[in-house]
Amino acid sequence: MAHDTPDLPSLFRITPADEYLMPRFNIPLPMSGPSRRRRYMGRHARIGGVAGLIVMALFLLDRQGVFGRTTGPDVQRYDSKSCQVIHVTDGDTVDVDIPDGAKSSTRIRLLGMDTPETVKPDTPVQYFGPEASQYTKSHLLRKTVTLQLDKSRSARDKYGRLLAYIMIDGKNYNRQIVAEGYAYADPRFPHPLLKDFKAAQEQAKAAGAGLWRGVQDKDLPYYYQGKLKLPGR
Repeated sequence: MAHDTPDLPSLFRITPADEYLMPRFNIPLPMSGPSRRRRYMGRHARIGGVAGLIVMALFLLDRQGVFGRTTGPDVQRYDSKSCQVIHVTDGDTVDVDIPDGAKSSTRIRLLGMDTPETVKPDTPVQYFGPEASQYTKSHLLRKTVTLQLDKSRSARDKYGRLLAYIMIDGKNYNRQIVAEGYAYADPRFPHPLLKDFKAAQEQAKAAGAGLWRGVQDKDLPYYYQGKLKLPGR
């Protein structure tokens, strides 16, 4: 059975009813004509694209804690939970045996500290990086730990890693590795123990502990280069 199908231009034809609705609801209906119809569709496609980019940018900013919020489900799933460290990537990144979505484990980026790189793509192994990785392996691998999250910020970094303090034997391991001179206090992102971590770094530096025994300015992370007085200099 044949169906009557209106010709395409008639779909965009303005009727008296349309003219009544347009001022009332402020709907910018297109005028008739192929060129005007193409301009109308193109304009709205561009608006949709810009809106999509804005939404994506807001999402990424939120994941980095710019708006001061944290992801509720992550707090419920991880905060104050005990788990076992099953893999050490480097001095500041480990995996624990708590499932993360479809993954059987969760990758943890230790909050508030930063160790020299050893496995970062397109980056050479940095001064004292292997020693820092070995320090974390010897202290955390196959150990039972407790996770503590900073509830004032996003629980994840831009790579999707969970940001957490690791507690072991009643001590904050993130602070411990800084105090022993195997990591830097990371000043780039605020967290509740930032001042304490910086103080621990100053003590390690004054004592020439760990990496502070021989580090040079060129070995420092970019955010410290030219800004720290190094031991013996």
